Amino acid sequence: MQIILSKQCESLTGSLGRGFGYFIQRRKERFFSQRSKHQVPPDGHWRFILACANLAQSKLYVTDIRLSWEELQSALYEAHHFQAARKVKDNEYAACKKSYNAADILNLKITFGL
Repeated sequence: MQIILSKQCESLTGSLGRGFGYFIQRRKERFFSQRSKHQVPPDGHWRFILACANLAQSKLYVTDIRLSWEELQSALYEAHHFQAARKVKDNEYAACKKSYNAADILNLKITFGL
């Protein structure tokens, strides 16, 4: 998942909190999520994506996120949100959604009550 920073924020690396099992890492001039080598809870990836989407809502440090349908579907499946994971996969097969942004993530959360 790519994390797009606001113009006021030059860098944002490290953990967003405990229990996610993911952190933000800089690669060249971009920022991406990275899975920890330590234990990751089943819903850790989904909660990290959701935390980044919530940060993007304020537009203070993060303006948006970008992730593929595969990454989102995998995170939802690992978190046992099977119905939402199936919808993401169906959207890709219908060729209507190949990537997701913060607004899409928050909409998915509301739609499926996640």
